Amino acid sequence: MLLAEDAGFVRSAIRRLLEAEPKIKLLGEAADFPQTLHMVAGLKPTVVLMDLHMPGEHEVSPALVRSRLYEAGARLLVMSIWNDDEARALAASYGALALLDKATIASGLIEAILGLG
Repeated sequence: MLLAEDAGFVRSAIRRLLEAEPKIKLLGEAADFPQTLHMVAGLKPTVVLMDLHMPGEHEVSPALVRSRLYEAGARLLVMSIWNDDEARALAASYGALALLDKATIASGLIEAILGLG
């Protein structure tokens, strides 16, 4: 899986959660949208966990995100501190299977990822 989160401290905390689960293999980490798409193409992860709002989001169209994910065979989970209609619509435009709430992510993250398999 690929972890895409711009805040280093959040990325570090999520990495620790992921590394504690032996069924999940973390292939890499990205800190912005362009880097995420580059890594999706190169690493071909089965799952991408991506922050909904990161640097470069205005440089990347939802259609391009969907296309790169499709080409790689990856499924997308997005996370955000916002869990309103606008956030859900943006997540859906990227092709996300779920929008996870960052405030409670520790309690359901592993189950959400393993549930995709």
